Parts: sequence; structure tokens; C-alpha cells
Amino acid sequence: MSLISQNALQKRRMEKFGGDDDTYEGIGSPIDLGAEVGEGAKQNEEAEEMTQLESSLFGAIYTPLEFGTEFGAAVLARDQDGPLFFMDRSAGDGEDDLPIYEEDLGSEVDEDEMVNKGRKPAWVDDEEESTEVDILKVARLRKLRKEVDERVISGKEYEARLRGHHTKLNSFTVWADMDRKVILSGVSDDEFDEDGGVDNILQNNDELVVKGTRKLLPGMLDFSRLVDANVQEPSSGPINSVQFHRNGQLMLAAGLDKHLRFFQIDGKRNPKIQSIFIADCPVHKVSFLPDGSEVILSGRRKFFYSFDLVKAAVSKIGPLTGREEKSLENFEISPDSRTIAFAGNEGYILLISSKTKQLIGTLKMNGNVRSLAFADGGNQLLSSGGDGHVYHWDLRTRKCMHKATDEGSLTGLSLCTSWDSSYFAAGSSSGIVNVYKRDEILGGKRKPLKTIVNLTTEIGQMKFNHDAQILAISSGKERNGLRLVHVPSFTVFQNWPGPWFSLQYPRCLDFSPGSGFLSIGHAGGKVLLYKLHHYQNA
Repeated sequence: MSLISQNALQKRRMEKFGGDDDTYEGIGSPIDLGAEVGEGAKQNEEAEEMTQLESSLFGAIYTPLEFGTEFGAAVLARDQDGPLFFMDRSAGDGEDDLPIYEEDLGSEVDEDEMVNKGRKPAWVDDEEESTEVDILKVARLRKLRKEVDERVISGKEYEARLRGHHTKLNSFTVWADMDRKVILSGVSDDEFDEDGGVDNILQNNDELVVKGTRKLLPGMLDFSRLVDANVQEPSSGPINSVQFHRNGQLMLAAGLDKHLRFFQIDGKRNPKIQSIFIADCPVHKVSFLPDGSEVILSGRRKFFYSFDLVKAAVSKIGPLTGREEKSLENFEISPDSRTIAFAGNEGYILLISSKTKQLIGTLKMNGNVRSLAFADGGNQLLSSGGDGHVYHWDLRTRKCMHKATDEGSLTGLSLCTSWDSSYFAAGSSSGIVNVYKRDEILGGKRKPLKTIVNLTTEIGQMKFNHDAQILAISSGKERNGLRLVHVPSFTVFQNWPGPWFSLQYPRCLDFSPGSGFLSIGHAGGKVLLYKLHHYQNA
């Protein structure tokens, strides 16, 4: 070993242990090492140190010389790519004596950096650079132009523009980007480490699964038309009632052809599961019990039917004891599945137990009853009718707790409440829909939050979706007479239903439990099915 190599090795060992000659000998001099590990280990260590020192002074034979490499860089280069620059701290007092700047490394290193930072492609087309595409000649490619007179672009530029156009049209595919970082709300940037994780994720009791809090924006609604829900067996008469089961996959449809049909909704085939023929009752309304165990079916008859989904048995109930109603076509079921409220004669509301199917009480309002809606989990009932008033009933005391005039209404035809009972909407014979805050009305306020006048014929059915961001209002007397209202702004979505889709004369509608689907039954016997892309679950 040369004197230069010995002095350099001695200096590096002293610098490594941070002591003087005495301290160095006490810690681990060459003599001490030989005594501890033997002569063979000593020679191996010296040979390794020598190889590393020669590599730092004269370069390595394994890799070409690169400007900015440092002690040990040649050995590491066999296993992984080196950094763009390295601060030499092998000499001096540890300060950066000779900084190497990034721009001095050349364009080749920049290209290597881009490859290392991004995900390497699985396949590269060598002909992209030589390929030329005429985007002016093909009509469907003209949308890729950045300038009016642009004509020929390279294959690589063509690929980049196609990707950009796809991203603009399909903004819901960001989940497929494996390199994206999801920033949690309420977490600062310094709480994220270099791998994208949260350092203190176990130091608090925050929820690990962040629930979706996206708000639906007004103006334009992102939706698409799917295969008709009853495509496998359309009705031969008008559809009067559609409803989704609580599981979001089963849907029923019924109408004047006396058939009750069940379909499994997948948006592609929508296969029919079962069909039931009711010989003596053209169906005007049918509804699942909220617990999903039973179906109630009624028409313009003094009786109604119950279909048990578990036992697959149909039961005929009625006429009701002590009542002379000739029609039980209008009813509502409480959210707790305990009570069924029927609109009776001369302003009477009939309360039926869903368990025993027996009359358990009656309520009396002024004028005839035209619409019903439950609130407060089934403890309260709203009703409206011929006198233009909205009644609030407490079903625990069977008394009217509030009565208010529906502004601008002569005859109330439709009522609906939001899932949390905070809002309710009242539709009238003139096509006007008033939206109220229920607490404000009970507190004495008379004015509605918003009056919607987008329809000019009598309101048929209305429905809030599950998070009360959309209110659907319909009129069966007007072609395409269905509007979707953005509740936070109380504006109608401008692109619904669009110039290419016809709703004909809508008679009924329903949202799926997660608002992913919207079904609309019309007078032509079909049930239209739409996908609302804002909502990910059916």
C-alpha cells in the first residue's frame, strides 16, 4: 500500500470516529482490528477500502465517468441510478465546499430524471416520432386543433391531445391514476411524508375513511340514459307507480294493465324477476313497506292487496269495517313501517296498522283529501286538499298541530318531504310548487323558501332524493312535464331532459336509495331509466 493510500485511509478513519490519534487507536486501530477479527478480515477490509478509494480518485471500471460522482458512487451505480448531483463532504469540515449544479449535468441526466420520477411505460412505439396525422382531413379529429389552420401534427403530439381530450370528457376516472396523491381535508402539507402518507395518522381519533361530501352543483346535471327498466316486459297500459326496493337492485312497476312486475336493475339488461296478475284491480299505486318485507297495492276499489315478499303470498284486505269508501287508490306508508294512511271520503284520513291491516284511527280535515306525506320518522303526517291548506298532524295524540295556507294554491294535489323532514314541497292544480322549511312553517312563518313555476299544468308526483339536493316534480298533463330542481340554489337543471330524450307524459317517478338511478314511468307503458353520475351508489 502506498503512503498516500495509508495516510488517506488513516485520515478517513480519524474523521469517521471524530477523535485524535490516541482516541483512534483506542477505538479500533489496524492492530486492534487484527487482534479482534483476525488477519483475513483485516485484509478484506483493507482491500474494500482500497477499491473504494481508487474508485473515488480514478473512476470506476464498471461505469463511465460522470461529473459530480462522489466517494462510493461508482459502487452504488451498479445497483441503482445515482442522483443528479451530490455534495462532496469527504474532505474539509463537513461544509459544502464544491457544490455541483443541476444545469451542468446535461440533457441526458434530465431525461433520466423524468424516467425515474414517473412510471415507466410498458411499451414504447418507435414509429410515433416519424408518424404524422392529418387532423383537418378527418372530421372527428378537428376538435383536437389548437389553431384554425393547423393541419398535420406528429404522432406523439396526437397521442397527447387525445389523452387530454379524454380527460376533459371523462373526469370521473381519476381513481385509475396510480401516481396521484389524495390530500385529506383538514391536513396540512407538512403532515405528509415523502411517500404520501400521514405521519401522525395514529396520533388522533379522526375517521380513517373520509365520507363523500361532494356537493351537487347547479346549472348542468351529469346524467345518461340507460336501457329501459322494464325492457324485458313493457306494460300494455300506462305506468302508474314505480319504486325501488331498499337494496337498490329490485324495482317494481305497475299500472292499468293489472300487472305487478319486479325487475332487477343493473342498467344493462334489467331482467324481470316476477310478474303478478291482479284480475279485479287496475293498479293506481303500489309501494314497498320501508322495511322491504311487503308490498301494498291499491286501485279504485274499496279493498286493497298485500303481497308478502318472503312467503310470496297475495292477501286481499277490505272493505274496511265501518267505512264506506269506494276508492283507496291514494295512500302513504310511514317510514317506520307501522302505519298506512289512506285518503278517504269527505276529508277523512284512515290510519291502518301495517301489521294487522285493521283500522286504528281516523283524522278529519276541511275539504277533501288529495295528498299525504309522513314526517318525523312516522310520528307526524302532512295532508292537503281542496281547501288549499297544509295540515300537520301529530299521530301520537291524533290532533292537528298546525294549519297553514299554501301560498297561491287553490287545490293541493301533491306533497312530499325530504328524508330528514327538514323540507317539504306542496304542488297545486295550477302547476305551482312551493318549497318550505318545515321548522319555519311550524314556527309561524307563512312565506315559502321558493316558488317554482316551471310547470303550467297540475302537479302529479314529487320526490326528494336521499340527500335532498334534487327535487323532482312532474305533471302527467304535459309532454316532457318533469323538472329536476337543484334544491340548494332552487334552480332547475338546464340540460334536463335534453333535446334527444323524450319523457312523453310522465305519470310516476322514483330515485334509488343512493340516488344513482332515476326511474320514470309514462303513459306509453315504459319505465325510463337514467344514471345520475354525481352519485356513485344505486
